[in-house]
Amino acid sequence: MTHTTKSCMDRPRKVGAKWTDKNIAPDEKIETFELDYDGKRDRWNGYDAASYAYVIERYEARDEARKKYRKDQQLQKLEEKNGSQNGEDGVSDDEDNEDALKVDEAKVDESKQMDFAKVEKRVRTTGGGSTGTVRNLRIREDTAKYLLNLDVNSAHYDPKTRSMREDPLPDMDPNEKFYAGDNQNRVSGQAQEFKQLNIHAWEAFDKGHDVHMQAAPSQAELLYKNYKINKEKLKSQVKETIMDKYGNAADEEQLPRELLLGQSEREVEYDRAGRIIKGQEQALPKSKYEEDVYINNHTSVWGSWWKDHQWGYKCCKQIIRNSYCTGAAGIEAAEAAADLMRSNIARKETAEEMPAQVEEKKLATWGTDVPDDLVLDQKLLAEALKKEDGRKREEKDDRKRKYNVKWNDQVTAVDMEAYRMKKVHHDDPMKDFLN
Repeated sequence: MTHTTKSCMDRPRKVGAKWTDKNIAPDEKIETFELDYDGKRDRWNGYDAASYAYVIERYEARDEARKKYRKDQQLQKLEEKNGSQNGEDGVSDDEDNEDALKVDEAKVDESKQMDFAKVEKRVRTTGGGSTGTVRNLRIREDTAKYLLNLDVNSAHYDPKTRSMREDPLPDMDPNEKFYAGDNQNRVSGQAQEFKQLNIHAWEAFDKGHDVHMQAAPSQAELLYKNYKINKEKLKSQVKETIMDKYGNAADEEQLPRELLLGQSEREVEYDRAGRIIKGQEQALPKSKYEEDVYINNHTSVWGSWWKDHQWGYKCCKQIIRNSYCTGAAGIEAAEAAADLMRSNIARKETAEEMPAQVEEKKLATWGTDVPDDLVLDQKLLAEALKKEDGRKREEKDDRKRKYNVKWNDQVTAVDMEAYRMKKVHHDDPMKDFLN
């Protein structure tokens, strides 16, 4: 009754006690009381004195284990000796060698000792935090870090962690230095290897591997070691594949000097016209690629013509590589198309520069359903506005209305425009200023 099923710490049953009526657990006893100032700070508040019996039991078990171990040692000593000695001599010898038979407490049931004899003094060190021992303190004869360079703008010293990350004497000879800053330790020894191991663990975790440097360091280090081995194997495999395909010039025989530098002792003599008189002319080396191969009836190769940042064929001036050669007819057609394009562009520019003259007309300005081509007569409009004013005055004062009223249902565009111009819109915020 004191907690929910989700927060229950007991092992769930196959069939609950609610249905079996067996082993129904009693309700938990929850004490609710308020403590005063001293009660909240009492170190022994809630301590049960009966629990001290467990401490006594643990010490007695340790003493029993020690006595049993000593008795086993005594029996072993007696068995090693000859049977000529009687039991009394053995007992006396055991009393004499009692100090020799004492053993270290580490051999006596370590689970019962609870590390009572283990004492470590922990103080703040130069690395920061209270994790070191007493012997990690600086020797009193050594010079403190902040006394190496008394310049105000020198390396910063952090008194809380006793660390100076930068070099306090950067201009000093490195061979004469005994301290070059704490950052030197971050790039020396196995710091770089540990850094690479951390980076590899992060990258492996991002890629889906269940590896954590702090939770399972041995697993992370083994994974990194296997990664380096596989990387070297893959690199060597790629290198061997490239060598098998292209060969290795380093293993082959060295080329002759005349071929390597392009020089030889062969002599060739020419006349004034460039003809060979003596010797044989050197043949030009050919490329491994095919040269002067013409496709699709072209008489020139692709890239022999250039225009407007595009390559093409010189024979037909086409920029499409897989096109068929059209010869001079294709060139004329392309030039005619270009001339026609230029003339169309020029005509369009002149048409845009000279806009058409539009006759200004006085159109109706009121209403939304007025035709765009409606033109009103100003004289008729003025008369219609006067009539509309008279009609509005009659609506305000019924005494001015005549008896014989002639009704005309023919409404012209001028009358409609006068009605729109004189109409008062009740939603208009400026309607009070019309009069």
